[in-house]
Amino acid sequence: MTKKILMIVGDFVEDYEVMVPFQALQAMGFEVDAICPDKKAGEQVATAIHDFEAHQTYLERPGHNFTLNANFDSVKTGDYAALVVPGGRAPEYLRLNEKVLDIVRSFSDRPIAAICHGPQLLAAAGVLEGKKVSAYPACSPEVKMAGGEYVEIDLDDAICDGNLITAPAWPAHPRWLRLLAKQLA
Repeated sequence: MTKKILMIVGDFVEDYEVMVPFQALQAMGFEVDAICPDKKAGEQVATAIHDFEAHQTYLERPGHNFTLNANFDSVKTGDYAALVVPGGRAPEYLRLNEKVLDIVRSFSDRPIAAICHGPQLLAAAGVLEGKKVSAYPACSPEVKMAGGEYVEIDLDDAICDGNLITAPAWPAHPRWLRLLAKQLA
């Protein structure tokens, strides 16, 4: 039986952080359902491309549209082996949706992989207490306020603490996805 993975996205999710894991996990043989509050399968979310240039923070450009393949309102979290939370600007407002927070909390005993700004959503859901967490550095105060231990690592690295797999940005995809696949093995 193919293991199913749930991915929570929203408008202006980071382009690479939704597209690459969605396709890579499918290529590894997993079934990935991407959902967004107030949207249905076949509808799209806008993405943003975050890049690192000679500025004090990342640069944001319009990305591609990403097509959802599952309905938010009919998701049954018990059907999924893991949760993936991409970054970008989406976690900033998704964390205001109580149903999204309930979905995140329901994965407390299963792998949760979050990247970049994804830990903002995990912090709001209260699932970082006592965990070592990486994230985009601008999210470190939220990780700490949520009781997590922020770990500064290279942009192309990822860490695993129990069921939680985190990374600071999309350059970490190879390691981050490898750690998630290992948790699901």
